[in-house]
Amino acid sequence: MGLGVIGGLGPMATVYFMELVIKMTEAQCDQDHIEMIVYNCPTIPDRTGFILGRTQQNPVVPMVRIGKQLVAQGAECIAIPCVTAHYFYDILSESINTDIIHAVKETTNHLKENGISKVGIAATDGTIASGLFQKELAGAGISYVVPSEKSQQAVMDVIYKNIKAGRPVQEDKLYSAFDEMRKSGAEVIILGCTELSLVKRDYSLGAGYLDVLDVLAKESVIRCGKKLRDEYKCLVTGKCDR
Repeated sequence: MGLGVIGGLGPMATVYFMELVIKMTEAQCDQDHIEMIVYNCPTIPDRTGFILGRTQQNPVVPMVRIGKQLVAQGAECIAIPCVTAHYFYDILSESINTDIIHAVKETTNHLKENGISKVGIAATDGTIASGLFQKELAGAGISYVVPSEKSQQAVMDVIYKNIKAGRPVQEDKLYSAFDEMRKSGAEVIILGCTELSLVKRDYSLGAGYLDVLDVLAKESVIRCGKKLRDEYKCLVTGKCDR
């Protein structure tokens, strides 16, 4: 089964997602890997800006167009390596005639399967304001905490002013926001923005994190009918040694 990827949201996260899918697939040769059709479109308007009413440029319009194009080219399953874009999931699902992986729901499922009862949410303003994670977590009986206004600004600075801008990560800002949520009882911090996945890739965060991009890659392997490598069955850092 071929995987279609609506990419460019942002570009480096898309590249890392592809790498994760390849690493997670139990393959002995090139031919064992998943066929991927990737449309890397960084010109898709900012999702958070639209959700918060800062721009009238609707990102769902090009996303639907790209999704339909991927299906026409043979994609039987679609992944979107951008968490905030899942705000538009229902519209995308109705408009694109194929299976679209819901990374937020799959992340919640993974937390529940691993017995996590309370989490912290590190994500964009758009994701936090729309309640994407909060709704799914509450439905699964998992408690959550979000950053204070000051800490949320720190998270946004790291996402937009550091990672998206290609600048070094201000680690102290991010760790301070994480520590705040842990002091409020969070057992696990959800890295709920694919830019934060790049922080996990490049820095040693330690135990107690769940990267949504890991979850999306894992589910992509499974949905495309490939075998998942054993070391990726549990994705909460420190809970299962790889």
